[in-house]
Amino acid sequence: MSRRNKIVVAIMFLLGLVIMGISLRDVHFKTLVHALVNINVYWLIVALFCIMLYIGIEGYVVKVFVDDRLEGFSFRDALRIPMIEQLFNGITPFSSGGQPAQLIAMLQSGIDGGRASSVLLMKFVVFQALIVVNFLISLLIGFHYLASKMSYLSLFVLLGFLIHLAVIVGLLLIMYWPSFTKRLVALLLAPLKWFSKKERYTKLRIQLDEKIDTFYHESVRIARRWPLLLKVIGLTFIQLFFYYLIPYFIMLSLGYTNVNVLMVTSLHIMIVMVISLFPIPGGAGGAEFSFEALFASFIPNHSKLILAMLLWRFLTYYFGMISGLIAIWMQPNKVEEVELETKKGAVT
Repeated sequence: MSRRNKIVVAIMFLLGLVIMGISLRDVHFKTLVHALVNINVYWLIVALFCIMLYIGIEGYVVKVFVDDRLEGFSFRDALRIPMIEQLFNGITPFSSGGQPAQLIAMLQSGIDGGRASSVLLMKFVVFQALIVVNFLISLLIGFHYLASKMSYLSLFVLLGFLIHLAVIVGLLLIMYWPSFTKRLVALLLAPLKWFSKKERYTKLRIQLDEKIDTFYHESVRIARRWPLLLKVIGLTFIQLFFYYLIPYFIMLSLGYTNVNVLMVTSLHIMIVMVISLFPIPGGAGGAEFSFEALFASFIPNHSKLILAMLLWRFLTYYFGMISGLIAIWMQPNKVEEVELETKKGAVT
């Protein structure tokens, strides 16, 4: 990890402490201690188990994709990929650092760069598609509540949805209409001619065209493997299911046993959409505000609401960053770079 990234990590943890201090300024210390002492540890452990499953299942998805082409890639090294993703998503604006960090981690494991990029892109396509599907379901269940309680926040939710939808549409264009995608990319890159050298512009165009071709060929190959694709879709759906349930189990741990699990889950999906709009790494500030605003009706006790928010924020943000720091110190094993198709052909 570079010195700059270490500084950003330290800043994000310090910013978290500042936000926690601001959140606790109106909370009576005795009330907070009482809520902590009486917390149901069982449900809190379930919430912790959910975030561990979320990361673990994504690691298994990575292994499923890699095992389709190579052998010798252990689950330990596969798990390292999403752990590192969690860290770099958490310290970069709009979670933009997660994909490059995963690619570097896979290269460290000995996986070819082109193949690693294809795996990450296909995983990203499935993940984004299911986020959009889950959001559409959550709209049917909880948008009326959001619009009636906080109409201004509903605009952010819809904007977040449109951004995610645009991303998935762009990826689908690459998968099914690469020639059009290349022309579109050329159009979007045209202004760069005014600010960069011709050689640099040409090199970038060639690199992007190669990436589009690689992704297209890999997506065609995987699209023909329906059992593999359906397995990954199923695993990703379960992964997101556990993640979205975290606030519900936190509420149960605080004694709110009569909350509507569908409504709470739907609102959490919307919070995730809102967080994706904030340019500050991890949506710091906006995430905490959104949680308090949306769940105030479910947790009328202010001290418990703040405690629920802090627990949620730790599990969904800081736990991932801590796991990523651990993953960076894990020494990856080099995968045996032998394509399964080639090996099978040699045997026959």
